Amino acid sequence: MDMAQILIVDDDPAIRHLLREILEEEGHAVEDAPDGRVGLQRFRKKRPDLVMTDILMPEKDGVELIMELQEVGFKVRIVAMSGGGRGLDAAFNLRMAQDFGANRLLVKPFTRKQALEAVQEALAV
Repeated sequence: MDMAQILIVDDDPAIRHLLREILEEEGHAVEDAPDGRVGLQRFRKKRPDLVMTDILMPEKDGVELIMELQEVGFKVRIVAMSGGGRGLDAAFNLRMAQDFGANRLLVKPFTRKQALEAVQEALAV
């Protein structure tokens, strides 16, 4: 797998740290952001190959982020992540993300192997 620039957008610092560790071990360059608003700013600066975004976040959620990334017309690959919340199950959140353009879905909690497979598959799209 080639080294990719990856942006992780999640309001949970533990998830950002875990994914950063997993992906950097594989040789990827990783940036992260605590919400969709900051994620969009970092995306515009760096133009990463892949965005991994949580769905439920304050400020700007993952679906809004995915929609805006699609609107700006960048060919970006997206892995949507969710563990559910706000009375919605993860599957519903992820289906919604997929409808708006996510390439791969990752249900939390996930294993290292599942995270790497989602990244690999999304980068291969």
